[in-house]
Amino acid sequence: MRWITFTLAIALACAPLLAKDDKAKNADRLDDAASLFSEIMSAPDKSIPQDLLNKSQCIVLVPGLKKGALGFGGKYGRGFAMCRAASGEGWGPPAAIRIEGGSFGFQIGFSSSDVILLVMNERGMKKLITSKFTIGAEATAAAGPVGRDATAQTDALMTAEILSWSRSKGLFAGVSLDGATLRNDIDENQIMYGQRWDSKQILTSGAKQPAAAAKLLSVLNKYSSRKTN
Repeated sequence: MRWITFTLAIALACAPLLAKDDKAKNADRLDDAASLFSEIMSAPDKSIPQDLLNKSQCIVLVPGLKKGALGFGGKYGRGFAMCRAASGEGWGPPAAIRIEGGSFGFQIGFSSSDVILLVMNERGMKKLITSKFTIGAEATAAAGPVGRDATAQTDALMTAEILSWSRSKGLFAGVSLDGATLRNDIDENQIMYGQRWDSKQILTSGAKQPAAAAKLLSVLNKYSSRKTN
């Protein structure tokens, strides 16, 4: 009984330290997402086309998506989704998401890449605020174009609910993420807001911005503060 009491006391004493560590990791991920977006947009000739960014309804930033394979392949990453404020001016609070996927076949190796998704319309946003959805199967998707002169006039880009890009080893390019699943990250949301909120509750409620997201939201507003038609 004494051993159980001692163990419980140690666990309770460590809980605040673990919570603090979780908040620090969350803040680091938010800063990584801000740095990712800033670095991509700072090179106009190799960035997301401005007109597409301005027309987007929401954005998803996943710094450091991990991919690995040893016969069976998989990918996993944690990031954040933000949508335009209801007025179209500025961006709303971030909701934490996870992106997961798998593949079969002979493959071996491990890599890391940064991923950006633009949700282009209300249909795509409705998918984003569900508990989970699969890109390609439940939401139409296309690899996004790169550069200030790239246009969105092809049928695929005009009808896609989601456009996707990836940066790996310094190369930024459109990428297909068909088969990847986006899920709510309730645990991470609790760290940010103190509530076990899902994406819908955050992205559609106008929740108060967490202080740790100030840098990320500032960068988003710098490059696209107003939604255009």
